[in-house]
Parts: sequence; structure tokens; C-alpha cells
Amino acid sequence: MRILAKSDIGKAREMNQDSFYISDLEKDELKLYILADGMGGYKGGEIASSLAVASARNYIVNNFKKVKKDRESILILLKEAVEYANKVIYEKSAEDPELHDMGTTLDICLVYNNKVFIGHIGDSRVYRIRKNIMRKLTTDHSYVEKLVKEGTITKEEAYNHPKKNMLMKALGCSLLVEPDVICKGFLKDDILLMCSDGLTNMLRDNEIYNLLLNNPDEPVEALIKNANDLGGYDNITVIIIDNIDIGEETKER
Repeated sequence: MRILAKSDIGKAREMNQDSFYISDLEKDELKLYILADGMGGYKGGEIASSLAVASARNYIVNNFKKVKKDRESILILLKEAVEYANKVIYEKSAEDPELHDMGTTLDICLVYNNKVFIGHIGDSRVYRIRKNIMRKLTTDHSYVEKLVKEGTITKEEAYNHPKKNMLMKALGCSLLVEPDVICKGFLKDDILLMCSDGLTNMLRDNEIYNLLLNNPDEPVEALIKNANDLGGYDNITVIIIDNIDIGEETKER
């Protein structure tokens, strides 16, 4: 496997409120990758996203050995990890009036036994590239996605909709949360792309795919550079999990 990851503040924000975690392939037993895009006031988003990443990671690492290694049990573990992270953020926001409005998206990818187990809430995304086809594995928990599903607007109209950043679900906004949990195959030569909306608000799916295809050596840098060249209106975080056989894994932050 080859793991590439980087977070960039972008061109318009004063602070990077994205957070991420990638396992050390040489030291860690679990192949675990987590991304969060925080929101809410000065430092609120930064605190929410970092709490989400740390809480979810710790919950999974501490409990993975205890669960059965079947599909359902691992999906339940990820669901519980998201719920635990939500509880941590919600309680933290209740303690400090300045953090009352903080929240965050959260995406978890746990690679195990030729599968990827995904926990998802918000509008950060996970894509899988297989045999020259890129497919979005997660569904945005956003107002415009709801409108698209209802047939009220088209996908093209959603891209430029004035309320495209309005979330229907996020961590830390309520005591109870209902994340999506998904299991998909992750085979040799498959690629997973995890990203915050700082990338997908700037680049469309076909543009992302073409940049990945044309920049095999430095795909993360190419994606971030192009998002910034188009305005970089938000923080941009990209994680690439490339399921190739190489002698020495590459990591990049």
C-alpha cells in the first residue's frame, strides 16, 4: 500500500479547521484513516475536528481486538466510534459557551481483509477508483443532496446552489447522531480518496479523476494546487490510500 496525505489552509481562511489521521503501516496493526472538517467560531471547528479524529481513533484501536471480525461487527464498531466522538464533542461544547456552535464532519476508513469499512457523517467524501472508474462511496448529508434525491434540482444545479454548504447532519450538534456505515471491496490496485469539501467545492469529480490519472507521483499536491488555483476558499485535506504492492510504503503529510 501507498499512503499519501496532506492538509492545506487554502487561500481564504485564517485557520485550518480540518484534521486527519493515518496509520503507520510499519508500526500499527490497524490500517485506519480518518478525516474531519470542523466548523463553528474561532477555534471551535479546529477543536471539534481534532476531538473527532482522536476520539474515533482511540475508540476503534481500543476495541477492535474485542469484536468479531465479521462484516456486521466491524460496521457496528465504526458506528459506535462515530457516536462516541459525537458524545465527546457535544459534551465539550456544553462546557464552554464559546464552543456552543462547533461541529464537524467525520469520515473513517478501516481497511481490513480486502474490504474497506467506512463510517461517515457530513459532506466530506470517500471515493474509490477501480479499473479507471471513480465512484463516490459516501452520500453527502447536505441540504442540496436532499434536493437532488427528491428531484427538486439537478446535480449540476446542486454544484452552484447558494445553500450547498448547509449540512443536515454533523457531529456535535445534538446528543444523538445517525452515521452511515458502509462496507465495500478494496482489491489490489484499487485507490481510495478521502477529502474535505475544500477540494470538492473547487473541483468536479471528473476533474479530480483526471488529476489523479495525470499526476501518479504527486497526486495530493496536484489536487490541492488546482483547488487553490481556483480560489482555495476553504481548507483542503486529501488522503489517498493506494492498494499497490511496493517495496517501501510512502507517507507524506
